[in-house]
Amino acid sequence: MIAPSGEQIEIAHGEQRAVIVEVGGGLRTYSTARRELLDGYGIDEMSTSGRGQVLIPWPNRIQDGSYTFDGEHHQLPINDIDEQDAIHGLVRWAAWTVAERERHRVVMEHVLHPRPGYPFSLALAIEYRLSDDGLRVQTTATNAGPSSCPFGSGAHPYLTVGTPTVDPVVLRAPGRTMLRSDERGIPVGVTPGEDTEYDFRRPKPIGATKLDNAFTDLERDDDGLARVQLRDARAGSSLTLWVDESYQYLMLFTGDPLPDVGRRSLAVEPMTCPPNAFRTSAALIRLEPDRPFTTSWGIQPS
Repeated sequence: MIAPSGEQIEIAHGEQRAVIVEVGGGLRTYSTARRELLDGYGIDEMSTSGRGQVLIPWPNRIQDGSYTFDGEHHQLPINDIDEQDAIHGLVRWAAWTVAERERHRVVMEHVLHPRPGYPFSLALAIEYRLSDDGLRVQTTATNAGPSSCPFGSGAHPYLTVGTPTVDPVVLRAPGRTMLRSDERGIPVGVTPGEDTEYDFRRPKPIGATKLDNAFTDLERDDDGLARVQLRDARAGSSLTLWVDESYQYLMLFTGDPLPDVGRRSLAVEPMTCPPNAFRTSAALIRLEPDRPFTTSWGIQPS
């Protein structure tokens, strides 16, 4: 019997365990001996609501699935039927291969070949590594084609500190600025988060706040990393998701409209570019031939 997510690759370090999957090269589970850190999915299930998936060559949405790059118009398949968008890239359901494997780390690889709507070639590698500092995810994309291509990268972990809902979770998030979006999730402007219910730069409970928002202008620590912290004040458990400087955007999503994840966990999605970047060019990466682009994010339990 083949699992819906394909081969299961477990890595371990001390009390930490993570399972990476063949389908999409994503992260199915991550835990310590004491608790689950991800709201993942079972070995007998497909990923739903984007759980643990890799979002390449773009995160989030492209309006109508159409865009222009270097004067050429491209039309992607619409896979968000309700909103008539192309969403979360082209590798979520592709088969990835194990290129390197040790007890505490694995490197997954995939070649994205040209196709209608994205006639470009990408060689992709993702290293998942466990250490005393937690989980580190390093993604490298190399343009394997003859011409420049548009590129963005993201990830879709749902984080949990063990509470039944996210309402009592104390959240600290670094975004100074929030993108305003229309009913389709397409950005239509930006607004300061200060003095709004969406300003979590000072830790506070999520409460009844519904989050489905992209944040930018991220506050960073002296090491250049931006950090999101979740804490259960009653149990004392917490975790931190960090992103390096290649990730200029963070999507926070409480999952309210999705029954399988609705307010049970918080999706914290690192994104190199905002939604609709293929159309607007906002923070869009122009990837030149044979030029690798590397990003890193991670989760640190505490």
